[in-house]
Amino acid sequence: MAQKPSIPKGTRDFSPVEMARRNYIFDTIREVFRLYGFRQIETPAMENLSTLMGKYGEEGDKLLFKILNSGNYLKSTDHELLNAEEPSGRLTSQLCEKGLRYDLTVPFARYVVMHRNELQLPFKRFQIQPVWRADRPQKGRYREFYQCDADIVGSDSLVNEIELLQIIDEVFSRLGIRIAIKLNNRKVLAGIAELIGAPDKLIDITVAIDKIDKIGIDNVVVELRERGLSDDAVERLRPILAISGSLDERLSALSSLLADTPVGVAGVEELRAVVSGVESLGMKAQLDLDVSLARGLNYYTGTIIEVKALDVQIGSITGGGRYDNLTGVFGMPGLSGVGISFGADRIYDVLNTLDLYPENTSAASKVIFLNLGADESTVSLKAAKMLRASGIAAEVYPDTVKMKKQMAYADAMRIPFVAIIGETELESGTVTLKDMEAGNQEAVALDDLVARLS
Repeated sequence: MAQKPSIPKGTRDFSPVEMARRNYIFDTIREVFRLYGFRQIETPAMENLSTLMGKYGEEGDKLLFKILNSGNYLKSTDHELLNAEEPSGRLTSQLCEKGLRYDLTVPFARYVVMHRNELQLPFKRFQIQPVWRADRPQKGRYREFYQCDADIVGSDSLVNEIELLQIIDEVFSRLGIRIAIKLNNRKVLAGIAELIGAPDKLIDITVAIDKIDKIGIDNVVVELRERGLSDDAVERLRPILAISGSLDERLSALSSLLADTPVGVAGVEELRAVVSGVESLGMKAQLDLDVSLARGLNYYTGTIIEVKALDVQIGSITGGGRYDNLTGVFGMPGLSGVGISFGADRIYDVLNTLDLYPENTSAASKVIFLNLGADESTVSLKAAKMLRASGIAAEVYPDTVKMKKQMAYADAMRIPFVAIIGETELESGTVTLKDMEAGNQEAVALDDLVARLS
């Protein structure tokens, strides 16, 4: 007996109904991106490992899916490394030259450098594609998932951050999801590291404190000490992470604490400017300051953004920030960038949990013509072609079977209208149109069918 097929853990199949719902998310995000002047690009699923490695920090590098070289990949491999008890990074580099992309931001930075002479700056791009991470699968965390990114490069202006926050607010408002947007600034984190006397430990500090929501402050303290922070530095950090109050009160407290650190002062001023700009425009989402927010990625240099759903327990559903130095590693220093990434798979889970999809999201067709015979189906096919030419999705049931079975199919597929062309309709040049939700039906002239269904 053949073994039942399966798919890798952390990946999923999607049915037509699920794909209709996912496309509702993608279409909503895509439409808002375009409203703000972003243009779409795509990059390959795999990149050279030299492009990916070292851009996501130590933790991120471990989660890269690496692709084994094709052909006789062992021929030029150092056999001493192959026989070693512990595999090394040198062995990996000899066996694997490529990897699946971890996110869309680093490939975008590579794209900008390669196509610099073709781009008009500032360049506003969006990208909707899958990414892969060798993470431990759990609720809301997958090994293959989609990101929907919008980035702006070639501008230092904080207007970009303000508009990206507006995009976040607009997308989730359209989807009906209540959210909280958390903000921080990498310069604030650098200022905190200076303040506690550990400027050389910035990356260790950010990697650890970014886990507060997951493992709690006590476990973060343990990790900080394991990473080499002194007891004095850890104790000076604790009250900073516990800053509370309103958004203005937290900003004021941070401003006072970091008054003697120029980089910290700059970070607080940037936060104030972004918050002020967003609030002057109005926002439906909750806006909050979280000094522990680091997002674990080393390439952020300014504003850091993370979005949480208020009504579902799940990880962040959107994130982003400013990354002034990212293109520098590809030979183009000094090009400023800022962007956001919507986690489509987590948004999908939130919408499923809250059942927020509009009615008929999963209906592929607006109308189905029943098949009552050869002559009737010929007229139905012509009518369906006329509807499609006007942008109305229509289908014809392929088999001449009992009407009850055809109606059951229409109901199961959640098609809003059923069109019936029988002998009477053939003689009168009409179609009987049944509204599946209301239950009523009416005779409509074939020439009027487009107007009736538009």
